[in-house]
Amino acid sequence: MRVIACTAPYGIGGLGQVLSQFVEDARSRGELYKYYSTRTKTEDVAGESVPIKSLAWFNSYTPFRFSLGWMSYFNVEIFDRAVARRLVPMDTFVGFNGQSYHTFKKARKLGYNKLELISANSHVKNIMRQQERAFNETKIGNNWLNETQYRKTLCEYSMADIIYVISNYARDTFINEGFSPDKLKFFKLMPEPRFIPSVNRTLDGVFRIVYTGAISSLKGVPILIEAFYRFRSVPAELILVGSTGMRAMKQYMKDWIQKDPRIYMIPGDPLPHLQRADVYVHPSYEDGFGFAPMEAIACGVPVIVTEDTGMKEYVREGVNGYIVPTGSYKAILDRLKYLVEKKQLETKATLSQ
Repeated sequence: MRVIACTAPYGIGGLGQVLSQFVEDARSRGELYKYYSTRTKTEDVAGESVPIKSLAWFNSYTPFRFSLGWMSYFNVEIFDRAVARRLVPMDTFVGFNGQSYHTFKKARKLGYNKLELISANSHVKNIMRQQERAFNETKIGNNWLNETQYRKTLCEYSMADIIYVISNYARDTFINEGFSPDKLKFFKLMPEPRFIPSVNRTLDGVFRIVYTGAISSLKGVPILIEAFYRFRSVPAELILVGSTGMRAMKQYMKDWIQKDPRIYMIPGDPLPHLQRADVYVHPSYEDGFGFAPMEAIACGVPVIVTEDTGMKEYVREGVNGYIVPTGSYKAILDRLKYLVEKKQLETKATLSQ
């Protein structure tokens, strides 16, 4: 029987969706004993909530509030220790990278036969490299992974009997760091069934470009904005569905929205925006998978993704999307122009029939 733990709320956000799919897979196999999360599935007897409330004062009054890396570290550290205290003897513990070190140690003491780690990203060394690259190319800091969290994750790798990877891209980064393929196990992810094409799409002549997720430099949002600013061939909108985590990024977005009124930053459900989109752009410097572009494809929207995302494995070039070099606004701009031309030709062909 398995015990699973993750800081993300069940089914919320990319990490929460990874959690939900692992939980439901274990449940369907009759292997789920319990899972821990900051918010569990409603009325799920197998779920136990582990709220993180003690950092409210920390987030507001200490110098650490200015560091996304330290805030991320302390949040997962508190969760990890809380789960370790609650852990009971069982056969297999399944944790997420960066948030399982203390629970792994407790599980070994309790006699667990297997320790399994879910890597929701590529190898942590690759993340560090890409994080540095994103900063050097965008000049906007967004280091959610600091040195302490980096070392903790490396320890978890060595403690784990099995590491789950969610794309061949992620798997390759582990192989490149010397991991045996026998220690790596692939887990396939799928978008939620609610992501389907719209049956009542409004055609108003505006070319809509959508991005959903964290608005940060590591996700490549500044690269997308650079491309969009130069995209002037047709009436267009850039809709960013998500939020920023750092002051520098908040100011960056505020400045750009004032500079270019075609740019919108909107919170909430991405589905209605995807169903109106002409293209979805995922300009990330690193992403182990990429739920958002997968959701866009499910909605019938072509995607543009970078080479440093597991999502590229689901793109059929020229059919449901395009793969572009990471960090290149010119490559994104070229694809946007091509898609506009393609749409115009398709419209003319339809009208001539």
